[in-house]
Amino acid sequence: MRFDILTLFPQMFSSPLRESILGKAIQKGRIEVRVINIREFALDKHQVVDDTPYGGGQGMVMKPEPIARAIEWATAEDASSWTLYLTPQGKAFNQEMARALSSKSHLILLCGRYEGVDERVREMLIDEEISIGDYVLGGGELAAMVVVEAISRLLPGVLGSDRSAEEDSFSNSLLEYPQYTRPFDFRGHGVPEVLLSGNHLEISRWRRKEALKRTYLRRPDLLAKARLSSEDREFLQGLAQKGEPEMG
Repeated sequence: MRFDILTLFPQMFSSPLRESILGKAIQKGRIEVRVINIREFALDKHQVVDDTPYGGGQGMVMKPEPIARAIEWATAEDASSWTLYLTPQGKAFNQEMARALSSKSHLILLCGRYEGVDERVREMLIDEEISIGDYVLGGGELAAMVVVEAISRLLPGVLGSDRSAEEDSFSNSLLEYPQYTRPFDFRGHGVPEVLLSGNHLEISRWRRKEALKRTYLRRPDLLAKARLSSEDREFLQGLAQKGEPEMG
């Protein structure tokens, strides 16, 4: 899969794209990431990419011409590309959306800055607008990094094991179960005995119940989307009857 990131601050991506999962995925050729400087598509020698808004108001607005030229350059060789605009006004990004986008072969991510982009860019050139949360950032660069990694994790060969993506939190609308490693005793706190039993069926049951309990306590809203068995529902009813307080 190819990601084209359109930004005014390309250096923000230099370290994240060299490290950890994304760095290894790029080295292996599992993904390709091109960071494109929008300023290089400006129409004047000073590379002006913003201007004051019509009608007055605070801040500056990103001009349409450089963005349009950058998008058109990125899409010229691939008509199947899908263009995303990172904005607080977009749809809430989640695991379901990441999975849907992972089926695309070419994503273009536009990082907004200042007061955003000229509305005509959104109307004419953007396929989908997405937001990573209800808070304000200086621009779309950090959001683009989040989106690229979330999608990349779902692609074949990016993680060490394809099961890793399947067992991540949110992959099945449940939070992940607790994890433990050596040493067995850490400052007087041990490890649940079931994890030492070697009984894989019991371990699986324990992990399922712990995932259900953690989701019930911390993110009960997710349970509406989860695929629950009759045993799962009985377990959750038991939690409710015991008066386990929901934290969400």
